[in-house]
This record gives sequence, C-alpha cells and structure tokens, in this order.
Amino acid sequence: MKPGPSLMKHYLQFKDLRAEEYAYLFERARIIKTRFKNYERYQPLADRTLAMIFEKASTRTRVSFEAGMYQMGGSVVHLTTGDSQLGRAEPIEDSARVISRMVDLVMIRTYEHTKLEAFAAHSRVPVINGLTNEYHPCQILADIFTYIEHRGSIQGKTVAWVGDGNNMANTWLQAADILGFTLHVSTPSGYEIDPKMAGVSNPDCVKIFRNPFSACQGAHLVTTDVWTSMGYEAENEARKKAFADWCVDVQMMATAQPDALFMHCLPAHRGEEVAAEVIDGPQSVVWDEAENRMHVQKALMEYLLIGRIG
Repeated sequence: MKPGPSLMKHYLQFKDLRAEEYAYLFERARIIKTRFKNYERYQPLADRTLAMIFEKASTRTRVSFEAGMYQMGGSVVHLTTGDSQLGRAEPIEDSARVISRMVDLVMIRTYEHTKLEAFAAHSRVPVINGLTNEYHPCQILADIFTYIEHRGSIQGKTVAWVGDGNNMANTWLQAADILGFTLHVSTPSGYEIDPKMAGVSNPDCVKIFRNPFSACQGAHLVTTDVWTSMGYEAENEARKKAFADWCVDVQMMATAQPDALFMHCLPAHRGEEVAAEVIDGPQSVVWDEAENRMHVQKALMEYLLIGRIG
C-alpha cells in the first residue's frame, strides 16, 4: 500500500527532515548495515518497486540504490534520458503522474532542482534527490553517518569545506544548520556559497575563510569535491587555475585536529583537489563513505515507504 498524501514525504533537500528524524535514520542505518555485514536476510520492501531516473550519469548512485533496493527485497526500474520521455516530448508533470502510478518510490538524478520539484509536486509516491545542480542530500547523509561511525556525534564539531561552492557545499550548509555543527568554508573568488539559497536559519553555523588553511584550522573533518562538477566541463581550464591553491594536501590536513578525518564524495582527481597522500592516507575514510551511501539510502527508503520501525 502506498503512503497516503498526508503521510507521504519527499527527500529533495537535506532540510526536508528534522534533527530527530536524522537521529532515527542514522540508528536505522547502523542496524541495517550490521545485518548486512552479518549476512542476515532483511527484506521489508518486498513487492515494492523503485524507479531510478538518470539525466546525469552515475556510478555510486546507481549501484548504491539498486543494490540496496534488491537487498531490502524490492525491485528496480532503471531509466535514462535515452529511454524515457522525461521533460522532452512529455511534460515532466505528466511523466510524474504516470510513473508514480506504477512504482512505490522514485529516485531522480538530474540537473536543475526545479525539475525535481516539479516531478515531486505531481507524484503520488515519495521522490528522492539522487543529485541536482543545487543539492546532494543522500551524499551528506552518508558522510555524516560515516563521521558518526568513526568519531561519534557531529554536534558541536567543525567541518571544513575546501573548494567549489557547489551542491555539496550547499547541502553541508543545511546539515550544519539542522544538526548543530559549524561549517568552515573556503572557496576561490567567484565560486562562493550562498547561505540564503540553502535556506540557512542560523548564520552562525557557517564561517567563511579566504585562506583554505585557515578554514581547516582545528577542523574535525576536512572534505572536498572535484573542481569541475558534471555539466561545467567547459569551465575546466579556468577552474584549474582558480582552484590551484585549494588542493587538500598533507600540510593542509596538518592544521586540522590530529585525529581529523578526510572525506570526498568521489570520483577524485589525485593531484588536483586532493593529494594522493591524503586520499590514500590513514585519515581518509572515503571508501567507508562510499559504501555507506547504500546503507543510509536503505534506511531512507525504509523510512519513506514504511515509516518508523518499532
């Protein structure tokens, strides 16, 4: 049975859920991951179908959602722009009306966030943001769960974002606002973040630094992303010049807390946004971070389709 309109939730931005809902999701992710590691069969989503719509190519998003849904007992329909009419011959509102009558859950990875919102507004089932130009909530969900696994609560801690003021930076802003940690941001001139766009209610949760070394000072977690996100390839050479001083290297990590973690949502370019010694070094948790996309998304899909367990 599909959730009724009054109960149905979408997950389009990190701020769509409250702090106590995140506490629940992180605990569910821990339980679900433990069962997975112990080879315990757990299939609460049997007979449920997830439609995955990709307008932007993906490795981790596709594998994590598809494997996760199968592990939870459900099935998956995979669509790309080449084999769907999303926003082309058929209005996106009509695509939403049709697809949501045939499946139980929709994940969309696309360009403009407004397209995702239009689909969700006309969907009869929950819609999940697999990435848009503006936000990437499932990735930050995984990142924070990974931090909790390694270091405990992120509340009161300092996260340093070094690099582009992109969809990841916007989502970290929302997470800091909701979960009570401080975000240090350092971006090159012309690539700044916009706290107003992210809808941040507490301006004290973010501090802006011109110097990336200053942003990393005392941080408990240092994180970055590629300098040129998908869809901005034409700017690649200009970005390489602008971001030259924003490579997270051993010297930059040394200004953070001695036990600081390093994260990257991948794919990574060693020697550009991060030094090989950092991403492949002892402070890096990028592989746990990548795997945890699957576990937090399983918890999220369970929550959107079934509600709270227990």
